[in-house]
Amino acid sequence: MVFVALAVALAVLFVRLGVWQLDRRAERRVRNAVTAAQLAQGELPFEHVRREAEPMLRRVVLEGTPDTANEFMITGRSRNGSPGVHILTPVRVPGSDTAVLVNRGWVYAADAATAELAGWREQRVVFHGYTNQLPQSFVSPVIKGRSLRPLGVLGVQRLIPYPVRDLYLVSQDSQTDQTPARLPLPALDEGPHLMYAIQWYAFAAIALIGSAVVARRTLSEPRVTSH
Repeated sequence: MVFVALAVALAVLFVRLGVWQLDRRAERRVRNAVTAAQLAQGELPFEHVRREAEPMLRRVVLEGTPDTANEFMITGRSRNGSPGVHILTPVRVPGSDTAVLVNRGWVYAADAATAELAGWREQRVVFHGYTNQLPQSFVSPVIKGRSLRPLGVLGVQRLIPYPVRDLYLVSQDSQTDQTPARLPLPALDEGPHLMYAIQWYAFAAIALIGSAVVARRTLSEPRVTSH
């Protein structure tokens, strides 16, 4: 029966997709363990960490002069369901012509695109936080004034008139009502992979049960013979 054969083939495919989701869950567990171990390490100077083989998601301290004239916003950022932007400030490091971007956090913006940057400046020359990699640009950035989306190398190069490290700092400094809301540490959950796997297995069961019902009904139907 063609229908039964097709249902069995689909069930095999669904089971394979379920296994794939479980494999992804296992991979995520491994990445989470690595991330947790890296974030658990002691704080190091930014310049020391950036030269290491695995510089991402490490706790660092950065000292330098914020270039507020060239800070900018990443648009379309939400926090607890509210629209807003992230504020990124280039920090000029003594003895280097290459700046380091610091994501100082989130501020409310009704249109998720505009905020008064001058009202969120901090008198700070030492920044504490964790490192992240500046994404490579796969799509053309949208730049309007001092706003950018998405965050990427190409967009940053167009906004900042001097070299910037591709490793940036996500601030974890103390905050007040006059500072941006600091971004949380990376989530170390397992994601939706287990739920997706269960769904695929359920689809496989439905396909097999449905084909069995159809096959049983077909076999139980009386055959019409011609004389």
